[in-house]
Amino acid sequence: MRDISISRDRLGWWLLVVGLGVALAFVAARFVGILVLGLFGYYATRPISRRMSRLVDSDRLAATFTVLVVLLPILLVLSFLAATAAGRVRQLLNGQVSSSFLRQIPALDSLSPVQREQLRTLLNNPTTVLSGQGGALLSNTEFVMQVLQTAFNALLILGLGLTLAYVLLARDHHFSNVFVELAGGRETTAYAYAAAVDEDLESVFFGNLLFASIMAVIATLTYWATNVLAPQGLQVPMVLVLGFLTGAASLIPIVVGKIVYVPVAGYLGFQAFQSGGGGGITFVVAALVAYVLVLDLIPQAVIQPYVSGRRLDMTLLLFAYILGPMLYGWAGFFLFPILFVLVLEAIRIVLPELARGESPRPTVGLDIESGTDPVSERDDVPEAAGDNAGDISTSGDGTDATDPQTGGDGTSSGSD
Repeated sequence: MRDISISRDRLGWWLLVVGLGVALAFVAARFVGILVLGLFGYYATRPISRRMSRLVDSDRLAATFTVLVVLLPILLVLSFLAATAAGRVRQLLNGQVSSSFLRQIPALDSLSPVQREQLRTLLNNPTTVLSGQGGALLSNTEFVMQVLQTAFNALLILGLGLTLAYVLLARDHHFSNVFVELAGGRETTAYAYAAAVDEDLESVFFGNLLFASIMAVIATLTYWATNVLAPQGLQVPMVLVLGFLTGAASLIPIVVGKIVYVPVAGYLGFQAFQSGGGGGITFVVAALVAYVLVLDLIPQAVIQPYVSGRRLDMTLLLFAYILGPMLYGWAGFFLFPILFVLVLEAIRIVLPELARGESPRPTVGLDIESGTDPVSERDDVPEAAGDNAGDISTSGDGTDATDPQTGGDGTSSGSD
């Protein structure tokens, strides 16, 4: 009878745990954008935060510095470039936003002709709102509320994503130690799988962010040099914006900057064709060859392997980066690489043993020349007692200090 009661007790607890897991999965699915943005911010800046932690001897201070000095400036740069691009678009429209241009924007279909004209006036001269001339537009309460709600949602996602990244950066040692306890130690398959996934995600996100930053600088200098050397009548517009876009495009493996520098070369060719000079066409061909070498072949052969560290299948990552946004919007750009790494390491470490009917082992069972070696990663990580912030403290007799049976105070050591 005792064995039956124990089994029922365990079954009840398992049902509770599964129910909580389903609830958490539902919440995570509803807020997947915040989660993947936070994970991206964490893995993309973790090496920086850990190096800062050694300097300031505080994980929380290092995490605060990383979020404010690295992640937040990236958002500010994005906003600045967006404003710059908007200003250049106005210049291309000769300083005026026409009503025909506004009619091409599907989101403005709900506006009446009068309200659309008021919007055109406000875009051309924003100060008219102070004199009350934008009243007809502002009278469309539903449209205004939609705009405000969209802006609020965007700010909320960014704010919560940054907060999640900060929490993970400040408490990652604590979370790691808790997982070690749950997994049963560092010699288990669960820990080996988690360690390999963890290292691969850092390689993907930090390596790609570093590579994209380097490529943005190189592309900006390349486009600036093009304008310096170009014959009269040939000019690359929005050098800073295009340089940043080239760097952002470099996040996608294999694609690199092709989706930016090829249209730039085409635009230069159009200018050369209009000018009618043979020297202009020759310069455009030379510029395109330089773009292929400087913005594509050399970075992929030299820079990317150096900054990325681990070897991952670039073709599969390419599919992850392309299919992700197609299915889940902007969040898919971060979600699918995470899923790719989870599946890759499951195939390498877990699946071979399961297919043979054996218990999974904490080693690579299928060598596909991609991913992290979990054995070396396990050996590189210090023991839990030597970790930095968030160590699980123990009492003098070796028992867990947070065990309610021992009367521990539940505190954790570490530098904050």
